[in-house]
Amino acid sequence: MKTNNIQTAVGRGKGRRIIKKAVLVLLVILLLAAAFFGFMTLTEYKPADRETLMVEGQAGKTLSVGETFSLMTWNIGYGALGDNADFFMDGGESVNTADKDRVLSNMEGVLAEIGQAQPDILLLQETDIDSQRSHHVNEYEMVKDEMEGYSASFAANFKVFFVPYPLPPIGKVHSGIATFSSYPVGDAERIQLPVPFSWPVSTANLKRCLLVSRIPVEGSDKELVLINLHLEAYDSGEGKIAQTRELKGILDEEYEKGNYVIAGGDFNQVFSSRDNDAPPAQPGKWEAGWIDVTAFGGNWQFLMDGEVPSCRSLDQPYKGADPESFQYYLIDGFIVSKNITVTEAAAQDLGFKVSDHNPVLIQVTLE
Repeated sequence: MKTNNIQTAVGRGKGRRIIKKAVLVLLVILLLAAAFFGFMTLTEYKPADRETLMVEGQAGKTLSVGETFSLMTWNIGYGALGDNADFFMDGGESVNTADKDRVLSNMEGVLAEIGQAQPDILLLQETDIDSQRSHHVNEYEMVKDEMEGYSASFAANFKVFFVPYPLPPIGKVHSGIATFSSYPVGDAERIQLPVPFSWPVSTANLKRCLLVSRIPVEGSDKELVLINLHLEAYDSGEGKIAQTRELKGILDEEYEKGNYVIAGGDFNQVFSSRDNDAPPAQPGKWEAGWIDVTAFGGNWQFLMDGEVPSCRSLDQPYKGADPESFQYYLIDGFIVSKNITVTEAAAQDLGFKVSDHNPVLIQVTLE
Protein backbone atom coordinates (compact mmCIF):
# COMPACT_ATOMS: atom_id res chain seq x y z
CA MET A 1 0.00 0.00 0.00
CA LYS A 2 2.85 2.34 0.92
CA THR A 3 4.55 1.49 -2.36
CA ASN A 4 1.46 2.49 -4.33
CA ASN A 5 1.22 5.76 -2.41
CA ILE A 6 4.89 6.50 -3.07
CA GLN A 7 4.45 5.74 -6.77
CA THR A 8 1.37 7.96 -6.90
CA ALA A 9 3.23 10.80 -5.20
CA VAL A 10 6.18 10.42 -7.56
CA GLY A 11 3.79 10.45 -10.53
CA ARG A 12 2.12 13.58 -9.26
CA GLY A 13 5.51 15.20 -8.76
CA LYS A 14 6.55 14.39 -12.32
CA GLY A 15 3.23 15.71 -13.60
CA ARG A 16 3.68 18.98 -11.72
CA ARG A 17 7.22 19.37 -13.08
CA ILE A 18 6.00 18.76 -16.64
CA ILE A 19 3.23 21.32 -16.16
CA LYS A 20 5.70 23.83 -14.71
CA LYS A 21 8.05 23.32 -17.63
CA ALA A 22 5.21 23.68 -20.11
CA VAL A 23 4.04 26.87 -18.39
CA LEU A 24 7.60 28.19 -18.37
CA VAL A 25 8.03 27.47 -22.10
CA LEU A 26 4.69 29.13 -22.81
CA LEU A 27 5.70 32.20 -20.79
CA VAL A 28 9.00 32.43 -22.66
CA ILE A 29 7.17 32.20 -25.99
CA LEU A 30 4.69 34.88 -24.91
CA LEU A 31 7.49 37.16 -23.70
CA LEU A 32 9.41 36.72 -26.94
CA ALA A 33 6.27 37.41 -28.97
CA ALA A 34 5.50 40.49 -26.89
CA ALA A 35 9.08 41.70 -27.28
CA PHE A 36 8.97 41.13 -31.04
CA PHE A 37 5.65 42.92 -31.57
CA GLY A 38 6.80 45.68 -29.25
CA PHE A 39 9.96 46.10 -31.32
CA MET A 40 8.00 46.09 -34.60
CA THR A 41 5.58 48.68 -33.19
CA LEU A 42 8.32 50.96 -31.90
CA THR A 43 10.31 50.81 -35.14
CA GLU A 44 7.29 51.08 -37.50
CA TYR A 45 7.78 53.59 -40.29
CA LYS A 46 5.27 56.38 -39.64
CA PRO A 47 5.80 59.18 -42.14
CA ALA A 48 3.98 62.48 -41.86
CA ASP A 49 1.06 63.18 -44.16
CA ARG A 50 3.28 65.53 -46.18
CA GLU A 51 7.06 65.68 -46.22
CA THR A 52 9.42 67.87 -48.24
CA LEU A 53 11.96 65.78 -50.14
CA MET A 54 15.53 66.52 -51.11
CA VAL A 55 16.07 67.29 -54.79
CA GLU A 56 19.54 66.21 -55.86
CA GLY A 57 21.52 66.97 -59.01
CA GLN A 58 21.50 69.80 -61.51
CA ALA A 59 19.06 69.66 -64.42
CA GLY A 60 20.10 71.81 -67.36
CA LYS A 61 17.01 72.09 -69.60
CA THR A 62 14.26 74.69 -69.48
CA LEU A 63 10.61 73.75 -69.96
CA SER A 64 8.34 76.05 -71.94
CA VAL A 65 4.86 76.03 -73.51
CA GLY A 66 4.81 74.31 -76.89
CA GLU A 67 7.74 72.07 -76.03
CA THR A 68 7.54 68.35 -76.73
CA PHE A 69 9.16 65.98 -74.27
CA SER A 70 9.07 62.31 -73.24
CA LEU A 71 8.30 60.47 -70.02
CA MET A 72 8.97 56.90 -69.00
CA THR A 73 7.43 55.01 -66.10
CA TRP A 74 8.86 51.66 -65.01
CA ASN A 75 8.43 49.36 -62.05
CA ILE A 76 11.91 47.80 -61.99
CA GLY A 77 10.97 45.00 -59.56
CA TYR A 78 13.72 45.98 -57.09
CA GLY A 79 16.25 44.46 -59.48
CA ALA A 80 15.29 40.95 -58.44
CA LEU A 81 12.20 40.04 -60.47
CA GLY A 82 13.69 39.10 -63.83
CA ASP A 83 12.51 36.31 -66.11
CA ASN A 84 13.90 33.69 -63.72
CA ALA A 85 11.72 34.80 -60.80
CA ASP A 86 8.48 33.68 -59.24
CA PHE A 87 7.14 35.13 -55.98
CA PHE A 88 5.10 33.68 -53.14
CA MET A 89 2.61 36.58 -52.99
CA ASP A 90 1.55 35.82 -56.58
CA GLY A 91 1.19 32.11 -55.98
CA GLY A 92 4.82 31.20 -56.67
CA GLU A 93 7.24 29.54 -54.29
CA SER A 94 10.21 31.91 -54.02
CA VAL A 95 11.01 34.60 -51.48
CA ASN A 96 14.63 35.21 -52.43
CA THR A 97 14.30 35.61 -56.18
CA ALA A 98 17.82 36.61 -57.23
CA ASP A 99 21.41 36.39 -56.03
CA LYS A 100 23.53 39.54 -56.02
CA ASP A 101 25.01 38.87 -59.46
CA ARG A 102 21.52 38.59 -60.94
CA VAL A 103 20.43 41.81 -59.21
CA LEU A 104 23.40 43.65 -60.70
CA SER A 105 22.75 42.07 -64.10
CA ASN A 106 19.09 43.12 -63.99
CA MET A 107 20.08 46.66 -63.02
CA GLU A 108 22.54 46.82 -65.91
CA GLY A 109 19.65 45.89 -68.20
CA VAL A 110 17.48 48.58 -66.62
CA LEU A 111 20.18 51.22 -67.11
CA ALA A 112 20.76 50.11 -70.70
CA GLU A 113 17.07 50.49 -71.56
CA ILE A 114 16.87 53.91 -69.89
CA GLY A 115 19.98 54.98 -71.78
CA GLN A 116 18.48 53.86 -75.06
CA ALA A 117 15.10 55.52 -74.46
CA GLN A 118 16.64 58.76 -73.12
CA PRO A 119 13.41 60.01 -71.50
CA ASP A 120 13.29 63.63 -70.42
CA ILE A 121 11.47 62.53 -67.26
CA LEU A 122 11.77 59.12 -65.62
CA LEU A 123 9.43 57.68 -62.98
CA LEU A 124 10.63 54.50 -61.26
CA GLN A 125 8.86 52.24 -58.77
CA GLU A 126 10.19 49.44 -56.52
CA THR A 127 13.62 51.03 -56.34
CA ASP A 128 15.63 49.59 -53.44
CA ILE A 129 18.16 51.51 -51.38
CA ASP A 130 19.08 49.01 -48.68
CA SER A 131 17.14 45.75 -48.74
CA GLN A 132 17.98 42.13 -48.01
CA ARG A 133 15.89 41.01 -51.00
CA SER A 134 18.21 42.90 -53.38
CA HIS A 135 21.40 42.16 -51.42
CA HIS A 136 21.64 45.77 -50.20
CA VAL A 137 22.38 47.14 -53.67
CA ASN A 138 21.58 50.87 -53.73
CA GLU A 139 19.59 50.96 -56.96
CA TYR A 140 18.60 54.61 -56.59
CA GLU A 141 22.26 55.63 -56.49
CA MET A 142 23.03 53.38 -59.48
CA VAL A 143 20.40 55.12 -61.60
CA LYS A 144 21.28 58.57 -60.29
CA ASP A 145 24.94 58.07 -61.18
CA GLU A 146 23.95 57.31 -64.78
CA MET A 147 21.47 60.19 -65.10
CA GLU A 148 23.92 63.04 -65.57
CA GLY A 149 22.15 66.34 -66.11
CA TYR A 150 19.02 65.21 -64.25
CA SER A 151 17.56 66.18 -60.90
CA ALA A 152 16.59 63.27 -58.67
CA SER A 153 14.30 62.68 -55.70
CA PHE A 154 13.28 59.59 -53.74
CA ALA A 155 10.25 58.81 -51.56
CA ALA A 156 10.24 55.71 -49.35
CA ASN A 157 7.10 53.57 -49.38
CA PHE A 158 8.47 50.34 -47.84
CA LYS A 159 10.75 50.83 -44.87
CA VAL A 160 10.84 47.96 -42.38
CA PHE A 161 13.76 46.89 -40.20
CA PHE A 162 12.73 43.24 -40.49
CA VAL A 163 9.81 41.69 -42.40
CA PRO A 164 9.26 38.42 -40.51
CA TYR A 165 7.31 36.44 -43.10
CA PRO A 166 7.29 33.98 -44.83
CA LEU A 167 10.05 31.39 -44.31
CA PRO A 168 12.77 32.28 -45.07
CA PRO A 169 11.73 35.83 -44.08
CA ILE A 170 11.97 38.82 -46.40
CA GLY A 171 14.12 40.63 -43.83
CA LYS A 172 15.12 44.29 -44.02
CA VAL A 173 13.51 46.46 -46.71
CA HIS A 174 14.15 50.09 -47.64
CA SER A 175 12.53 50.82 -50.97
CA GLY A 176 10.45 53.43 -52.74
CA ILE A 177 9.70 55.48 -55.83
CA ALA A 178 12.13 57.79 -57.60
CA THR A 179 11.72 60.65 -60.06
CA PHE A 180 14.42 61.93 -62.42
CA SER A 181 13.95 65.09 -64.49
CA SER A 182 16.10 66.80 -67.09
CA TYR A 183 14.20 69.99 -66.18
CA PRO A 184 14.92 71.77 -62.88
CA VAL A 185 12.50 70.71 -60.12
CA GLY A 186 11.38 73.57 -57.93
CA ASP A 187 10.40 71.29 -55.07
CA ALA A 188 9.42 67.69 -54.38
CA GLU A 189 7.00 66.37 -51.79
CA ARG A 190 6.00 63.03 -50.37
CA ILE A 191 2.23 62.72 -49.80
CA GLN A 192 1.08 59.79 -47.69
CA LEU A 193 -1.79 57.67 -49.06
CA PRO A 194 -4.38 55.76 -46.99
CA VAL A 195 -3.04 52.52 -45.48
CA PRO A 196 -5.55 49.64 -45.69
CA PHE A 197 -3.79 47.43 -43.14
CA SER A 198 -4.23 47.57 -39.38
CA TRP A 199 -1.88 46.58 -36.55
CA PRO A 200 0.11 44.33 -36.43
CA VAL A 201 0.18 43.75 -40.22
CA SER A 202 0.81 47.46 -40.81
CA THR A 203 4.11 47.34 -38.91
CA ALA A 204 5.73 45.21 -41.63
CA ASN A 205 3.87 46.49 -44.66
CA LEU A 206 4.12 49.24 -47.25
CA LYS A 207 3.19 52.85 -46.62
CA ARG A 208 2.14 53.85 -50.13
CA CYS A 209 2.66 57.45 -51.19
CA LEU A 210 2.77 59.96 -54.04
CA LEU A 211 5.99 61.68 -55.06
CA VAL A 212 4.91 65.11 -56.33
CA SER A 213 7.48 67.17 -58.24
CA ARG A 214 6.95 70.73 -59.49
CA ILE A 215 8.70 72.05 -62.59
CA PRO A 216 8.36 75.76 -63.45
CA VAL A 217 7.13 76.49 -66.98
CA GLU A 218 9.18 79.33 -68.46
CA GLY A 219 7.31 82.49 -69.39
CA SER A 220 4.20 81.58 -67.39
CA ASP A 221 2.93 81.29 -63.84
CA LYS A 222 2.09 77.62 -64.42
CA GLU A 223 3.90 74.51 -63.27
CA LEU A 224 4.22 71.01 -64.64
CA VAL A 225 3.14 68.86 -61.71
CA LEU A 226 4.51 65.31 -61.89
CA ILE A 227 3.00 62.61 -59.69
CA ASN A 228 4.92 59.35 -59.36
CA LEU A 229 2.87 56.55 -57.81
CA HIS A 230 2.69 52.87 -56.94
CA LEU A 231 -0.75 52.02 -55.61
CA GLU A 232 -1.80 49.08 -53.43
CA ALA A 233 -1.37 45.54 -54.73
CA TYR A 234 -2.25 42.83 -52.20
CA ASP A 235 -5.26 44.35 -50.46
CA SER A 236 -8.93 43.45 -50.56
CA GLY A 237 -9.61 46.27 -53.01
CA GLU A 238 -10.58 48.99 -50.56
CA GLY A 239 -7.00 50.26 -50.36
CA LYS A 240 -6.77 50.80 -54.11
CA ILE A 241 -10.12 52.61 -54.12
CA ALA A 242 -9.16 54.92 -51.24
CA GLN A 243 -5.75 55.69 -52.73
CA THR A 244 -7.22 56.36 -56.18
CA ARG A 245 -9.76 58.72 -54.60
CA GLU A 246 -6.93 60.59 -52.88
CA LEU A 247 -5.02 60.78 -56.17
CA LYS A 248 -8.08 62.19 -57.98
CA GLY A 249 -8.45 64.94 -55.38
CA ILE A 250 -4.86 66.07 -55.89
CA LEU A 251 -5.15 65.88 -59.68
CA ASP A 252 -8.28 68.05 -59.67
CA GLU A 253 -6.76 70.53 -57.23
CA GLU A 254 -3.67 71.05 -59.37
CA TYR A 255 -5.60 71.29 -62.63
CA GLU A 256 -7.96 73.88 -61.15
CA LYS A 257 -4.90 76.00 -60.37
CA GLY A 258 -4.19 76.06 -64.11
CA ASN A 259 -1.20 73.72 -63.92
CA TYR A 260 -0.16 71.00 -66.33
CA VAL A 261 -0.51 67.65 -64.56
CA ILE A 262 0.87 64.19 -65.30
CA ALA A 263 0.49 61.20 -62.97
CA GLY A 264 2.37 58.06 -63.92
CA GLY A 265 3.35 54.75 -62.43
CA ASP A 266 2.09 51.35 -61.37
CA PHE A 267 -1.63 51.70 -60.65
CA ASN A 268 -2.14 47.95 -60.00
CA GLN A 269 -5.42 48.63 -61.81
CA VAL A 270 -6.57 48.74 -65.40
CA PHE A 271 -8.28 51.85 -66.74
CA SER A 272 -11.89 51.13 -67.72
CA SER A 273 -11.14 52.69 -71.12
CA ARG A 274 -8.66 49.84 -71.68
CA ASP A 275 -10.67 47.09 -70.00
CA ASN A 276 -11.51 45.38 -73.29
CA ASP A 277 -7.80 45.20 -74.14
CA ALA A 278 -6.78 43.69 -70.80
CA PRO A 279 -5.82 40.00 -70.90
CA PRO A 280 -8.53 37.91 -69.22
CA ALA A 281 -7.97 36.94 -65.60
CA GLN A 282 -6.99 33.31 -65.14
CA PRO A 283 -8.49 31.37 -62.20
CA GLY A 284 -6.32 31.41 -59.10
CA LYS A 285 -4.00 34.18 -60.37
CA TRP A 286 -3.58 37.65 -58.89
CA GLU A 287 -6.21 40.00 -60.31
CA ALA A 288 -5.75 43.69 -61.06
CA GLY A 289 -8.17 46.31 -59.81
CA TRP A 290 -10.29 48.56 -62.04
CA ILE A 291 -10.44 52.35 -62.36
CA ASP A 292 -13.64 53.89 -63.74
CA VAL A 293 -12.22 56.73 -65.82
CA THR A 294 -15.67 58.35 -66.21
CA ALA A 295 -15.63 59.15 -62.49
CA PHE A 296 -12.72 61.54 -63.09
CA GLY A 297 -14.68 63.87 -65.39
CA GLY A 298 -13.62 65.23 -68.75
CA ASN A 299 -10.35 66.93 -67.84
CA TRP A 300 -8.16 63.83 -68.03
CA GLN A 301 -6.60 61.46 -70.56
CA PHE A 302 -5.93 57.86 -69.50
CA LEU A 303 -3.03 56.20 -71.25
CA MET A 304 -2.13 52.52 -71.31
CA ASP A 305 -0.81 50.48 -74.22
CA GLY A 306 -3.49 47.98 -75.21
CA GLU A 307 -1.13 46.01 -77.44
CA VAL A 308 1.81 45.23 -75.13
CA PRO A 309 1.16 44.07 -71.55
CA SER A 310 2.96 46.14 -68.93
CA CYS A 311 3.21 43.37 -66.32
CA ARG A 312 3.30 39.58 -66.00
CA SER A 313 2.26 37.27 -63.19
CA LEU A 314 4.89 35.97 -60.77
CA ASP A 315 3.17 32.66 -60.08
CA GLN A 316 5.96 30.99 -62.08
CA PRO A 317 9.21 31.99 -63.81
CA TYR A 318 8.72 33.53 -67.24
CA LYS A 319 11.79 31.93 -68.76
CA GLY A 320 10.88 28.50 -70.10
CA ALA A 321 7.13 29.02 -69.71
CA ASP A 322 4.61 29.03 -72.54
CA PRO A 323 4.15 32.76 -73.28
CA GLU A 324 0.79 32.11 -74.93
CA SER A 325 -0.75 30.80 -71.72
CA PHE A 326 0.87 33.25 -69.31
CA GLN A 327 -1.11 35.71 -67.18
CA TYR A 328 -0.46 39.34 -68.25
CA TYR A 329 -1.76 42.70 -67.04
CA LEU A 330 -2.28 46.31 -68.14
CA ILE A 331 -1.58 48.21 -64.92
CA ASP A 332 1.17 50.73 -65.73
CA GLY A 333 0.44 54.02 -67.45
CA PHE A 334 -0.34 57.71 -67.16
CA ILE A 335 -3.13 60.14 -66.37
CA VAL A 336 -2.58 63.41 -68.25
CA SER A 337 -4.51 66.68 -67.99
CA LYS A 338 -6.34 67.81 -71.14
CA ASN A 339 -4.18 70.95 -71.52
CA ILE A 340 -1.36 68.62 -72.63
CA THR A 341 -1.28 67.03 -76.10
CA VAL A 342 -0.22 63.37 -76.16
CA THR A 343 1.42 62.33 -79.43
CA GLU A 344 2.61 58.85 -78.49
CA ALA A 345 2.03 56.22 -75.78
CA ALA A 346 3.56 52.77 -75.91
CA ALA A 347 4.88 50.01 -73.67
CA GLN A 348 8.27 48.59 -74.59
CA ASP A 349 8.24 44.80 -74.98
CA LEU A 350 11.43 43.69 -73.21
CA GLY A 351 10.34 40.09 -72.68
CA PHE A 352 10.27 40.66 -68.90
CA LYS A 353 13.96 39.75 -68.80
CA VAL A 354 15.09 42.26 -66.16
CA SER A 355 11.76 43.04 -64.44
CA ASP A 356 8.25 41.67 -64.20
CA HIS A 357 7.08 44.99 -65.69
CA ASN A 358 7.66 46.59 -69.07
CA PRO A 359 8.40 50.33 -69.23
CA VAL A 360 5.72 52.62 -70.67
CA LEU A 361 6.68 55.78 -72.57
CA ILE A 362 4.66 58.78 -73.67
CA GLN A 363 5.50 61.86 -75.70
CA VAL A 364 3.63 65.06 -74.84
CA THR A 365 3.45 68.77 -75.62
CA LEU A 366 2.33 71.56 -73.31
CA GLU A 367 -0.47 73.57 -74.94
